[in-house]
Amino acid sequence: FCVQVIERNADPETMLLTFIRRKLGLTGTKLGCSEGGCGACTVMMSKFDPHSNRIIHQAINACLAPLCSLHHCAITTVEGIGSVGSKLHPVQERIAKAHGSQCGFCTPGLVMSMYTLLRKRPQPSMQDIEDAFQGNLCRCTGYRPIMEGFRTFTKCFLLCHNQLLTTFSEDSADSVQPLFDPEEFLPLDPTQDIIFPPELMTLSKEPVVSLRFRGERVLWVQPSSLTELLELKAAYPEARLVVGNTEVGIEMKFKNQLYPVILSPTNVQELRNIQFTENGMECGAAVTLAELGEVLREEVEKLPNYRTEIFQAVLEQLRWFAGRQIRNVAAVGGNIMTASPISDLNPVFMAAGCKLTLVSKEGKRVVKMDEKFFTGYRKTILRSEEILLSIEIPYTKKGQYFSAFKQSPRREDDIATVTCGMNVVFGEGSNTVQDIKLSYGGMAPVTLLATDTCRQLIGRQWGEDLMEDACSLLAEEMSLSPSAPGGMVAYRRTLTISLFFKFFLTVQRKLAQEVRVQKQSDYESATELFHQDPPTGAQIYQAVPPGQSADDVVGRPMMHLSALKQATGEAVYCDDIPHYENELYLALVTSTKAHAHIISIETAEAMAVPGVVAFISAKDIPGSNKTGPVVSDETVFADNKVTCVGHIIGAVVADTQAHAQRAAKAVKISYEELQPVIVSIQVAAVIHDLDWILGEIHIGGQEHFYLETNCALAVPRGEDGEMELLVSTQAATKTQTAAAKALGVPASHVVCRVKRMGGGFGGKESRSTILCCLLKCKSLCFSQSFSEPHHAQIRNYSVRKMNLYQQGGITPFNQSLEQFTIDRCWDECITISDFSQRRARVELYNKQHRWTKRGLSIIPTKFGISFTATFLNQAGALVHIYTDGSVLITHGGTEMGQGLHTKMIQIASRTLEIPTSKIHISETSTNTVPNTSPTAASASSDLNGMAIYNACQTLLQRLKPYKTSKPKGNWEDWVTAAYFDRVNLSANGFYRTPDLGYSFETNSGRPFNYFTYGVTASEVEIDCLTGSHKNLHTSIVMDVGKSLNPALDIGQVEGAFMQGVGLFTLEELRYSPQGYLYTRGPGMYKIPAFGDIPTQLKVSLLRDAPNERAIFSSKAVGEPPLFLAASIFYAIKDAISAARAESGLSGPFRLDSPATPERIRNACQDKFTKLCPPPEAGTYTPWDMRV
Repeated sequence: FCVQVIERNADPETMLLTFIRRKLGLTGTKLGCSEGGCGACTVMMSKFDPHSNRIIHQAINACLAPLCSLHHCAITTVEGIGSVGSKLHPVQERIAKAHGSQCGFCTPGLVMSMYTLLRKRPQPSMQDIEDAFQGNLCRCTGYRPIMEGFRTFTKCFLLCHNQLLTTFSEDSADSVQPLFDPEEFLPLDPTQDIIFPPELMTLSKEPVVSLRFRGERVLWVQPSSLTELLELKAAYPEARLVVGNTEVGIEMKFKNQLYPVILSPTNVQELRNIQFTENGMECGAAVTLAELGEVLREEVEKLPNYRTEIFQAVLEQLRWFAGRQIRNVAAVGGNIMTASPISDLNPVFMAAGCKLTLVSKEGKRVVKMDEKFFTGYRKTILRSEEILLSIEIPYTKKGQYFSAFKQSPRREDDIATVTCGMNVVFGEGSNTVQDIKLSYGGMAPVTLLATDTCRQLIGRQWGEDLMEDACSLLAEEMSLSPSAPGGMVAYRRTLTISLFFKFFLTVQRKLAQEVRVQKQSDYESATELFHQDPPTGAQIYQAVPPGQSADDVVGRPMMHLSALKQATGEAVYCDDIPHYENELYLALVTSTKAHAHIISIETAEAMAVPGVVAFISAKDIPGSNKTGPVVSDETVFADNKVTCVGHIIGAVVADTQAHAQRAAKAVKISYEELQPVIVSIQVAAVIHDLDWILGEIHIGGQEHFYLETNCALAVPRGEDGEMELLVSTQAATKTQTAAAKALGVPASHVVCRVKRMGGGFGGKESRSTILCCLLKCKSLCFSQSFSEPHHAQIRNYSVRKMNLYQQGGITPFNQSLEQFTIDRCWDECITISDFSQRRARVELYNKQHRWTKRGLSIIPTKFGISFTATFLNQAGALVHIYTDGSVLITHGGTEMGQGLHTKMIQIASRTLEIPTSKIHISETSTNTVPNTSPTAASASSDLNGMAIYNACQTLLQRLKPYKTSKPKGNWEDWVTAAYFDRVNLSANGFYRTPDLGYSFETNSGRPFNYFTYGVTASEVEIDCLTGSHKNLHTSIVMDVGKSLNPALDIGQVEGAFMQGVGLFTLEELRYSPQGYLYTRGPGMYKIPAFGDIPTQLKVSLLRDAPNERAIFSSKAVGEPPLFLAASIFYAIKDAISAARAESGLSGPFRLDSPATPERIRNACQDKFTKLCPPPEAGTYTPWDMRV
């Protein structure tokens, strides 16, 4: 359906996301990070371009798109392409049925990214799909099922899908079964897509007119001509020009910047033109990065290679520039004028000697983009009344070579650590340097030219001597203060040399073809641009036994029951609940100091913000200000003293979220700082004179990074102090108890309801409770998962296998290992990974390549299942049978994406012997099942499944007389007969895990009900010069007993594994010495993306391994696979060992977790790292600290 929207009073500060969710009530599009980094808010923007006479479809981030910028645009949201009640779009169907939606919060954004791609390319390649998802994140699935579901749209699918999608069982050739059947999918029919509104096409052809919108604080003007734009810039010299709002939007939201006047030049044709001259391409400043890429790609295909070296370098940088949604709207001129010192493109433009045309009301001038253009941090030579009109990107000529490089923690959608453009010109037919320019970002407050180095290289021959001297010169010229912002000083300095060495080798290779200079074949891999094959996978599980009823879905790969609703945007999350009348919003006021007394809190300015109702703090708590998930050692609000940056001091309540957030920033707090500020264990040890044990190991912390942040809606019921809480929490009872305590009422007066969560991962077990009775906050809590790699450093894998536990073995806590399967997992993993042959191939590769190395590792894990707090190992359930035969279940577990409700319905279906279509779970609530344990410790299926089973058994006993008396009747007949006989058709079930209990004093008892086992083998490839790595292969064998649902369990294995990949290789919490967390949000904190999936991923669920200690012989699966990602870490260490051997280094070396590019590169010690030694500890104040 299509709806015309006319907004006459658009506020320049209102983003599209807020408008469609709050004003139009279209909540399928989700609010995740609010900074364009997660993709949850992706929608399709369509507009008619009268100059090219075509309709343009683009995926954009609704959270960054100002409503004012969308005049004459059509916006398609996930609701607009299909629904469960009417007709699904094939994109929605395929992601759901391929098991690519778990918590579902990211799913609408993924659907819209794919939908937009199909509107442009109905038969995309896998590369197209990978590019389309560079701006989308998912924390749950591990990405593989999403890619496999959408692979069915590609041209090559019919040729390769049998190999990629088939699952199999070793038991019998007859039991080959897929996780999903592509033949069932709806065909893609482009003729059924929503047409672009003809009225908008007509309006777009009319003469352009100026637009002007005034909000509470900001004036937005969209001029219709260059003359008008220059007049406005002269009148408002401090006005910001905004095209995509990808920088100004972030500054206004998160950096408390205010720009009273914003000029939008998107209708000024002179800024939109692209034309070619004899010197190169002249590109208007308002041309988007996506448009620039398309035009450059066409030119590269048409022209000789030697003419387009710079164009190819720009394309390589654009390949990794943010995500597709950002590139679709961000402008070339915006990238230049932002003057970021870590810009991906500015070093390229500087090294290329690009010319910039500047214009003002007074006239025009052309300047060269050289070392004088950037005058300071985010400052340029432009005068306040000037604007950037265009940039000229030159052609290259014969004898000229150009490369660009970007190194970042994550390859996709990440800011650069160091970025550079490198340009060299040789005399005709020679290897003598006529001119050279080396430009770097990330090495100063501005983009730099290495002028001293370049000057000394001119006139010299391109050879080993030049390379050695250039590296020494760069080491001297590209210096950094040990306290430089961004940290990683030794690494960044080494990168400037390593990237030049890559450039040197690249040019050497090209010269070898043209002027016949020598090159080393084992250095070739250092010159290759990044390439990764599309991911492939196989999933192995045990088929259900012959003769199992078709209605018995236990053991079958059943789709997550909310997946279709999640794919259409119809699944309701906490923030999607329709507004209540007089609903208010809350924004937190938090401490900026780590350890201080609160002297005063000034709220006058905040209270003056329109719509503000109140400021609340510790003195306003009616009950107790003490809180905590187990022990009440925290406060709801800080009371006189703060003990960390981010400590909640108070909150502002207002009529809109924007007003509340603005007012919260206006609260002024005075502090008296206290000492010491303890940020790390090392600092604590020094201050408290603690004794150290011999040796240490460092494992970094990890953000949970659920896409849906903590959220709560509180509804006062108006009598007896009753309160209803609708919360995104794993711990309904903890939330109920904490709220009741803060309100000063009995827990019976507070009801906590949980429909679903957009991810939890343990973070919503405790962090959601503190202000659950108020409203929304972001969690900054940490998670660690660990286990013991058995002799992980021993390369002789036969010896390692001998050192594994054995059946009946005793753990350090004196528990005997029963039903032990780690040896079987190990043997199968060795087999399916082709481990011995893979080791031989790795060693051969390493002999043939100097600057890239491969590593291999196999790691087992043993994970105990149970809450170690024995009292938590209990669960309750309530089952109602209604007179029409339908069944309603409530249990103590919460749905956070793991498919818990789906499994519970499968259990009830088998127990009651009725189809799943008759069974429903609505929500978790404390007024139906009290005293629930948190959905945590991977034990929820075991506990709640048994509670449901027990309740169903009670009901079956009550129905037994009616089934016996009417054996040929059906379910409805028996239920009706029981009802008329006045039989209770409601039953509660309860379960407590038997034989648990452990004494720390005597080291005796049984802390765990059983153990989940697994083994993983992984192969990686590292770039020894940059520290980047590729995950080439992973084989996982996991013992999950008799799987309740292989599709969900394989999804859990893959999702946990990929979260572990983040823990061990990518995700890093970086704090200032004053306790400020730098890595907040996707802009700074990087979780794995689509490109981090192992190129080959095999997952096998161990067959014939029933577990007698859990429901239907199953095992828990949520957390146990996370540690298996340590196989990636140790494979990296194996590769580093090979690299160090090339430098004559042997023996043990330290590699802390996570194995980031910085740590990998620094560990690959060579002649380049020796030129950039790390600063001596204790001689400077570091920018960040290890925590």
